[in-house]
Amino acid sequence: MTKTVVQPLDSYRLAEYAKSFDCYVCEGANAVDADMCRHCMAPMALSHQATSQHVRPHLIAVIGSPNAGKTVYLGMLTDMLSRRHYDLQLLGRGAFSIRLQQNTISALARGEFPDRTSEQPDHWDWVHCQVHQSRRPPTEMIIPDISGECMIEEIEHPNSFPSIQSFLRKCSGLLLLVDSSRLEEGELDQDFLPMKIVSYLSELEPKRRKGWGNRPVGIVYTKADQSSVLYANPVSYAATHTPGLVRICSQRFKRVEYFATSVAGRCGIYGSENSPYPVPLRVEPNGIVEPFRWLVKRLSR
Repeated sequence: MTKTVVQPLDSYRLAEYAKSFDCYVCEGANAVDADMCRHCMAPMALSHQATSQHVRPHLIAVIGSPNAGKTVYLGMLTDMLSRRHYDLQLLGRGAFSIRLQQNTISALARGEFPDRTSEQPDHWDWVHCQVHQSRRPPTEMIIPDISGECMIEEIEHPNSFPSIQSFLRKCSGLLLLVDSSRLEEGELDQDFLPMKIVSYLSELEPKRRKGWGNRPVGIVYTKADQSSVLYANPVSYAATHTPGLVRICSQRFKRVEYFATSVAGRCGIYGSENSPYPVPLRVEPNGIVEPFRWLVKRLSR
């Protein structure tokens, strides 16, 4: 004998699924209760938070070559602006926006650098925050930690990662990180790869009045603690060590500036001779806030 069970049908929920909810980053259609965008893997919480605001958030790109220090820079930046007293104050929106800060500071406290960003977009960290300035209304920002390997793949083979291209088209500004320690060792890739990135960006929307040619671009030379002259004059350092990058930036961008930054005051080398990796001997952040402050002021204008 088969028992019958009365199961109420939540037919009212069909009306919710009949209307899609667009991702704020790539504008792809998703279900209203989706956790991540099925197109670009961005948290859908970004879209829900953005639609609740009267001012649309700025998308900010922090990109560069693998191991240039993007993750540790972003983690240290968010930590300094959210827990210390500066003219800029950063407030994270959503628990996921604090994950990058927590992982970075926890790793540095253990005497390690944070793990490299995964090549899987669904594992990237996204920071949605409010930036408060004195005598100015707060600025909403969304900043992802994009994998350097994925960025290279998209540049070499466009549309390999359509989510990256969609994101960069909508960005309001850029911090392009260059590894100064590898420049000191004579690696020319640290000049060629940023040149490729600049060329890629300038070709996305070359004829738009608000294209990349008119957006603020900061060139940030990381690991400046390993150079004896970088802090003294970043512009002169850039012209000497990355002349190709300086030339193409002057031709393609109207608002560009050069900065030097470092997180570790001194690093050591650990591991075998075949697979060495750096470890921070002490944490002394220097020049972390200046590039971001410059970018925020340009956005306000």
